[in-house]
This record gives sequence, structure tokens and C-alpha cells, in this order.
Amino acid sequence: MTATKLASRPTDAQSLAQREQIFEAFRRWGYLQAQLDPLEQYLSPERIPELNLSGPDADEARGYYCSTVGAEFMHIPSAERRKWIAERLETNPLAADEAVQHRILELLTRADIFEQVIQSRYLGTKRFSLEGVTALIPFLDELLHRAAEHGVQKSVMAMSHRGRLSVMVNTFGKSAADIFSKFEDVDPRSILGGGDVKYHVGATGTFLTRNGESISLHLVSNPSHLEAVDPVVVGRARAKQTRYGADGVNRVLPVIIHGDAAFAGQGIWAETMNLASIDGFSVGGTIQIIVNNLIGFTAEPDESNSTRFASDLAKRLPVPIFHVNAEDAEAVIRIAALAAEYRHTFHSDVVVDLIGYRRHGHSEVDDPTITQPLRYNRIKKHAPLYEIYAKQTGADISGRVKELQAEFTDAQKRATTMQKIPTLAQLPEYWSPYKGGPHKAEYEVETGLDRETVATLSQGLSSYPESFHVHPKIKKLLEQRAEMGRGDRPFDYGMAEALAFGSLVKAGVPVRLSGQDSQRGTFNQRHSVLIDIENEQPYIPLNHLAKEQAPFDVYNSILSEAGVLGFEYGYSRDYPETLVLWEAQFGDFANGGQIVIDQFISAGEDKWGLLSGLTLLLPHGYEGQGPEHSSARIERYLQLAAHDNIQICQPSTAAQYFHLLRRQALRKWRKPLIVFTPKSMLRHPDAISPIADFSRPNFQNVIPETEIQNAKRLLLCTGKIGHELRVERQKRKDTTTGIIFLDQLYPWPEAELTAAIEAHPNAHEVVWVQEEPVNMGAQWYVMPRLRRVARDRQVLSVKRSEAASPATGSAKAHDLEQKTLIELALSSGLQDKVAK
Repeated sequence: MTATKLASRPTDAQSLAQREQIFEAFRRWGYLQAQLDPLEQYLSPERIPELNLSGPDADEARGYYCSTVGAEFMHIPSAERRKWIAERLETNPLAADEAVQHRILELLTRADIFEQVIQSRYLGTKRFSLEGVTALIPFLDELLHRAAEHGVQKSVMAMSHRGRLSVMVNTFGKSAADIFSKFEDVDPRSILGGGDVKYHVGATGTFLTRNGESISLHLVSNPSHLEAVDPVVVGRARAKQTRYGADGVNRVLPVIIHGDAAFAGQGIWAETMNLASIDGFSVGGTIQIIVNNLIGFTAEPDESNSTRFASDLAKRLPVPIFHVNAEDAEAVIRIAALAAEYRHTFHSDVVVDLIGYRRHGHSEVDDPTITQPLRYNRIKKHAPLYEIYAKQTGADISGRVKELQAEFTDAQKRATTMQKIPTLAQLPEYWSPYKGGPHKAEYEVETGLDRETVATLSQGLSSYPESFHVHPKIKKLLEQRAEMGRGDRPFDYGMAEALAFGSLVKAGVPVRLSGQDSQRGTFNQRHSVLIDIENEQPYIPLNHLAKEQAPFDVYNSILSEAGVLGFEYGYSRDYPETLVLWEAQFGDFANGGQIVIDQFISAGEDKWGLLSGLTLLLPHGYEGQGPEHSSARIERYLQLAAHDNIQICQPSTAAQYFHLLRRQALRKWRKPLIVFTPKSMLRHPDAISPIADFSRPNFQNVIPETEIQNAKRLLLCTGKIGHELRVERQKRKDTTTGIIFLDQLYPWPEAELTAAIEAHPNAHEVVWVQEEPVNMGAQWYVMPRLRRVARDRQVLSVKRSEAASPATGSAKAHDLEQKTLIELALSSGLQDKVAK
């Protein structure tokens, strides 16, 4: 479609000023009087005194801003962008030509008939119909066509349940028979507890434009947590753009399709949209589409949000919001074209609110007349959009309707005879070197470095340009790191990590790390980015180790867990060659991203066959800092662990951390890694490592007792408590108690642990020791496995008493608890003391 020129304008200055004043009022407030509700009952125009105007200018402006499109853009601080939008809205669009009308009608008809056939063939089955907002299909058609004209070659999409099946068929080009086969279910023996329901799974396809160009489409798998997929799709888009290089933002278009109640009620989309202009997270704009039914399950809009529009919270960002009456099909495609052009021009998000209704109940199983009897009596009498549009355009579609009914009915019949087995995700070519499935010895790699390599890397890691003005404290730190590299000083965790990162990027393995304050490190331990004290210019030694090296990217993220963690999971999905790490400021802050952990990180492979090598760094340890700065909730990750889906480790020394990071990047087994990193132990003399430990072949899942031969008692632990036990053992000159570190909790290292215990044949007692309360930590997980490994030895445990809170808020109470814990663990006759 094209548009006519602006209507004739007055020429004298006073009239022009008056006209501009009138237009400014409509630009600012016109959307509140726009005709947006197809049912003309649930979103009534508001009375705005500023718009109570008459005359030719007011009538013209009212036509632009109070029609079936309501535009909110005056909150955008950029005058250039406001002017750009106004110029395009203040035109009179020509009616669509016959070819465009035919395409719109065909898409609307296919969308509605597809849903109707499902309704008739699978009555009472959940499908989350698009009926009521079938305009989404021509909207996507126009959006993708225009995006291709602007150079887009790939689009990564996310959407919740509603309309998902229709989009798969009518936009992605999936076979209707394939969709119908999902209603027939699969052979239960072929899935064995995995897989997911049909309206959660992803899809791939190719969209062909009217000009013969193509866009590769990817619909991201997602759970019922409606907006949790938002940061995942943006992270995936960022990874795909990175592969394209500098022009990536113009090649890859992210699109997120929301429900109205979810957009109004969920917070994670706000975290995700706030990433739009943040260095390291921007994707050049995302098209945000609200499929607005003006109802959420059974909740009315005034029960779902405190504002007029579900989109209102998006106004906190400088992005345009276009409300469109979803039954004005030509207005819908006009805004689709405008959204594509705006995104391309300004690399900004665009929010499009397609306002329609929901023809059936929330999931077609529900009876909506129970809660909205008047609304659904009205909807029952309301014609489908394809019939309305056919009448508007004077088209006879009766024959086409019968053809489509026959086509989809035939597809349904074929679906009943299809082999009903779950199909595994077809991963992109860059996943071909990497494996999932159960852990095997073939995935192990050597991670050690020779002393000369360590020295060379350390020199680069501790260097900076002569003209760089380094902070005196950091200068001292870098001098110490240089000494570590020469073998004159043991390595702490910060330098061990830098050495691991440096060895990887120099070998061509990219590293990406993000988190709150991750450049410096929460505990002043990392200092991966040096800041010139005279001009605050940054310098990153890790990016200056060799001419031909992979990039090291480290970002201080926004104050978000769910949004950033979801983004990094998404990035890891499309850049498996990269060591992608997300760091919590404190381990228990990951609680804010628990949905991403539960639904994607731990279950993504089982549900959708999708792999990820994302690493989570979660500071953990009881140092008397209170309930919110002690526990990273080890118990939660162990509860999520099954079928080798994740790795759960707590490295006990700096060298162990080094080997663990290199193992994660270098081996071909791509599984998420949960690392419980230290706080007080970052520089503790018992956790530092000599240079020789970095030439060891690999990470040790179990650190055996080697100082004491043939111990009579064995303490098994993980993390900081083990070092505290060693310190106390030395004070007591105890030569009978051995201490074994369990540095990998999952997958359970049974063979290594058995060997470590069997090395002490006279040990009659094996004691699990943990800092956490008995109802937290690894106690419940370790004890039954330890009994199996210990065989005929007595197995006991020492831990804090059960508690509702992870730790006490009193530093003095903490010290008392910790001393008691250590005293019990090192006491002989423990069973009698516990009994008392």
C-alpha cells in the first residue's frame, strides 16, 4: 500500500501555529479516543478536553490519531523519532489494491478455517486458538516481508501458547498433518518421561516474501511461564548476530509475541526490554507484539492491570507503542510495515498492541460463559474476521472455504496414520561437534598447562600499556599476579580464573561473562577490566594476549537475575563454541532467576532436546553475613539433577577452579555447569594453589586425603568447611582423621569416591559434614549414596539443625554454630555425642 500526500495546509504563520498546536494535542492524546475494540464495548474512548476541538484541522488530525490505530510516541525524548513517526501517520493511506486484499483474505481464511477444523475434530482438547486475533497472521506476513526488504535474513521468535499452532502452519510453513499428529499423542514408550506438550515446542521454517526472498525462521521452545522465554530469544538473537559480525543487527530480527494479561502482569519482559540499549545485550531492536484478547484466562482487564492498556508499562522506555484494532486488517499490515521500518531505521524496540477478542475459553476446555456470559453471548453473534473482510472487499470466499476445510480435514485424517514418535530438534551445523546425552569417558579432556605456558600467559595478564595510569592497589595486585606466574607465589582464585580465561581465548575459544559488577568482581577479586585513574578509559589485558585470539567479553549487567540469566542461556544456545558464564552477585540471588533455571537450564534437553553449556557462578559459604549472603541453595540444584542434565561442582582450590573452567569449554559434552564459588576462601591460604597444580591433567571430582595414611575416621565435605576442618585438625595435631573433598556433587563420582575411601581400610566411620541446615545443602542427596559407597562402615553426618532460613543474622551466633559444627565433626565417639 502507498499513501496520499498531506491535505492542503494554511500558509500564514498564525494559522500554521494554530494547526500545529491542534496536531500536537492529537499526537499526544489521540490514542485515548481511538476506535480499538472490535466488540465496541470493553475499551471505550476516553473524554479528553484537549481533543474537544472542531474545524478542518481537528477533523484531519482526528482521522490520523483517533481511528483504528492509536499511537503513543510523544513520550519518546528524541524529536527526530517523534517527527519520523508523525510524518508517516499523518498521511491518508490508500485502500489496499486487489492483490493485497486477496493475500490478506487468504491468510485470514486459512487461519480461521485451520482453527475451526481443530475445534471440530478435537473438541475439548487444549489448543489455545488464535480466533479473535487472526490478524496476527497477515501482520507477521507483512512484517517479515518488509524486514526482508531491509536485509533481514533470520528471525528468532518467541510466543506463548495462544495462536502458536496457527503461526507454525501459516507463517512457518509446517505441515498441518504434522500439527494434527500431535493431538494424537505419541507412543508412550518412545518418550519415557521427557518431551513436552504441542503448544510449548519450537519450530523452524522458511518464510518466502512476495519478492521471492527468504527469511529463516526459528520459533523458540518455551514453558508455560508465559514471559520467561523473552530474554532467551533475545540472547539467541544476539548470538546469531554475533556470527554475522558488524552487520548482524540488520540480518537477524527478534520478535516476541505476548499475551495481554502476561505483558501487564509479568516482570521478566520489563527486565528484558531494559537490556535493549545496554552494551553487550543490545540486539538492534525487538518487535514486541501483544496478542490482546482483553481477557486473561477468566480475568477482566481491570483485574489484570492497573492501567488502560496492557502495554502501558512499556512507556517507561523510549519506544513507540501502536494500538491497532485487530479487525481493521489493512491498518494491521500498515503498522506492521511501519514497525519494520522504524526498527531498521533506529534500531529500537517497537510495541504493537493488536486488540481483538478470544472466541473460545482460555484453553477450549473451559466454558467462558460461566464467568463472562454477556461477553461471550456477544462473541457468539460476532462473525469471524475473514467473513467480515470478505464482505468489506466484496469477495466470494464460499468456494475457498470449502477447499480449505477439505485440505485441513484430509491433513487430519493423514495425521491419524502417521508414525507418532517425538522428533528430536534439528540443531544448527555449529552444534555438530558437541554432544548431549549421558556422560561418557570420551568427553574428558586434559586441562593442564605446562609451566612455560602459564608463565607466558601470566605475563600478559599482569601487563598494561606504559601510558596507562593504573590504580596503586591494582598495580600491586598485578605485580603479585606476575609473581604467581613465575612460581614465586601461590595462585589465588582470581588469578586462576584469569589464567583459565586467558588460555582459552589464546587457543581460539571465546569467553563471555556477565553479572552484576562482574568486571571488577563482587569481592574485589577479578579486576578483568582495568580503569585508568586519570581518564577512566578501560583496558582489558585478556584481550591483548595474542594477535590471533578469541574475544573475552565481560559485562556489568543490569540489576536483574531472571532477564540476564535467560539472555545468557539463550546466547549459549546459539554459540556453543563460547564459554558463556553468568555470575550471581551472591549465590542466593539466583533465586530471582529460578524459573529460567527450572524451565530451561535444567529441563531444556529433556523437554526439547536442546543443549546448553551455560556456566553459573554462584558465590556460596557461611561467613556470618546473614540469610541472604550465605547459601546458593545447593539443595535446589541437586533436586533438579537427573539423567546427566547438569553438572554441580564446588571447587575446593584455585587450581581446581582453573581446571573446571577449562574442562567446561574444551570437552565436547555440552551441559550446564553450576559452580559454587567461594567468598572468604578467594584468598585463603588453604585454598590457594602452587603453580605445579596447573599442570595436572584434569579436574579432580574428588580430592582424596593424602596427608594422613590409613585414617581411622574420614570426613567428607565440599567447599569452605573442609578447609576449616583442616586448620582445626592441624591445631589439634590430629593424625587419625582424614578429610576428603567432594568437588563434584553431580554427576555423582562414585568410582573416585570409592577409591578415596578404600585407600583407608582402617577407617570405621565416614562422616558427611556440611555448613547448611539439615533440610538444606547436600545432606539428603549425599547420605544414601555415601552409605552405598561406604559399605560396612558407619555413616554419620554433622550439620546445622533444620531451619526455615538458610543462616542466622547474628555474626556471633554464626561463630558459635560454626565452632560447634567443627567440634562435633572432629570428635571421636561422634555417634554417642549425637545421640545425647
